Amino acid sequence: MENLDLSKVSAEDLRKALQERLKQEQIDREREKQAYEDERDELINEIIEKSDKISVDLKLFKEGLNTVFIDHEERLKNYGGIRSNSKGGFSLIHSSGNFKVSRIRSTEPTWDERSSKALELISDFLRDTVKKKDSKLFEILYSFIQKNEKGELEYSKVMHLFKHRDKYNDARWVEGLNLIQESYSVHLKGFRYDFYKKNEEGKWEKIDINFTSL
Repeated sequence: MENLDLSKVSAEDLRKALQERLKQEQIDREREKQAYEDERDELINEIIEKSDKISVDLKLFKEGLNTVFIDHEERLKNYGGIRSNSKGGFSLIHSSGNFKVSRIRSTEPTWDERSSKALELISDFLRDTVKKKDSKLFEILYSFIQKNEKGELEYSKVMHLFKHRDKYNDARWVEGLNLIQESYSVHLKGFRYDFYKKNEEGKWEKIDINFTSL
């Protein structure tokens, strides 16, 4: 090809040669694309198959833990091993002192329909009164009643709002805070389990089975 005299090649032959070249390049690209997609799909199938198995194993593992801890909770209650005001969280420690399994009560805060009126009152008061006197404080207080992406109030922010309860005696502010407090309740989501073993220094070291933190 290096010694090919293009002046002796017809335009038609050049056009056909170019078409053949482009066609071959397209075939090569499709072959590479298919090879990549086949390899990718095989990898995804393998990952999903493993994750499905792990998910089932974890579910069965937790169900077993629930049964075990319910049983031990009853045993501990029988001889005073659990505080009377316990809300369900407790730990089991191996007699060697080297292993521990803890059950932690998992809850989430909720606010009922009264919270909507509460937010309306508080918002009106902040806009009508606080914003005119102290815009920075307004922004801070107003941020405490902003809902998150899920459309829910955030417990930590609402608690910050109550720290400012005594700053104002406006009826809207007082009634709003009372309503938001009355609308609050705690919903039990279930129980979480943590696992520990003592390291060489004799300190508790968590056995992490949280996928995102590994």
